[in-house]
Amino acid sequence: MSVLESLYTAHLTIGGHAITWREIVGNAFGLASAVGGLRRRVWAWPVGVLGNALLFTVFLGTALSSGQGAPLYGQASRQVFFIVVSMYGWVRWRRQQGSGAAGGDAVVPRWASGRERVLLLGTALAAVGVCFLIFRAVGAGFPVPWWYFLADSWIFVGSIAATYAMARGWVEFWLCWICVDAVGIPELLHFSYYPSAVLYGVYGAFVLYGLVAWRRLVREQPLPIVGDPARGVDVAPV
Repeated sequence: MSVLESLYTAHLTIGGHAITWREIVGNAFGLASAVGGLRRRVWAWPVGVLGNALLFTVFLGTALSSGQGAPLYGQASRQVFFIVVSMYGWVRWRRQQGSGAAGGDAVVPRWASGRERVLLLGTALAAVGVCFLIFRAVGAGFPVPWWYFLADSWIFVGSIAATYAMARGWVEFWLCWICVDAVGIPELLHFSYYPSAVLYGVYGAFVLYGLVAWRRLVREQPLPIVGDPARGVDVAPV
């Protein structure tokens, strides 16, 4: 067996279930990325990409002959989209940090506008419907209930929506993650992805803390300047 094969198949056996180190390490990177996102640090994005790459191999499951659970196509394919959206977030946060617009941090948190919320929610709901049809067609040969495809579709779309909102610096990205966790934990437990289920639970508590922290940051931001008393003219807020 080659070194790469050994690393790929390395696992722990807990309660009679084989848990690959790829799943453990990938989720550890995911948690580290979440911490970096909370602290508004650019390094959160490349760390998250490494975790996505590892988890992609884990969630492909049976399709890669890993012998672990069902192939969660939504969970696996979202890792690919995570990497794509993370590249966008990485570039955006680096640009904002370099411009000094965020005062040394990578992003200035804010609530999305009403129009931005409608576009995000509307696009997400439409995408869930499309993904449900696609995942159900692709996984027709697997003995899984219909709700599996719906849950996987929401996890897939909701996770991408959360990552995009994080890149934009919207506080709503924490709310997206709460909805994803609420669906993801039962699904992962059902298909025996226990480390990921445990991490989703940790995420749940962490996300609530992050929501409170970012809301506080928004409240503490100075109000935009709407006038210049020295010149006696109005200055449009940025």
